[in-house]
Amino acid sequence: MKIKKNDLVLVISGRDRGKKGKILQVFPRENKAVIEGVNKRFKHLKARRGKEKGERIEFNAPIALANAMLFCPKCNKGVRAGFKVEKDKKIRICRKCKEAI
Repeated sequence: MKIKKNDLVLVISGRDRGKKGKILQVFPRENKAVIEGVNKRFKHLKARRGKEKGERIEFNAPIALANAMLFCPKCNKGVRAGFKVEKDKKIRICRKCKEAI
């Protein structure tokens, strides 16, 4: 998988298309990720006791990784990631500008 936690990504499809955000959590088996500020949902909680009020909790739901693209700050675009081996270390690079991400 080429996208990891704390990466900056660009959403390329869906109702949040064009938004940029940091990846908060990745689910590799489901091929999904939670992105900050994208796919906001609300969970409604019922009041448990008599004087307590019900709550409305906002959270970011996971989206498919196919709908997110790695963002290159140098190109200022969403790009595909490539790999390059430097000094026995594998690093991710931007396919357009060949810079390390």
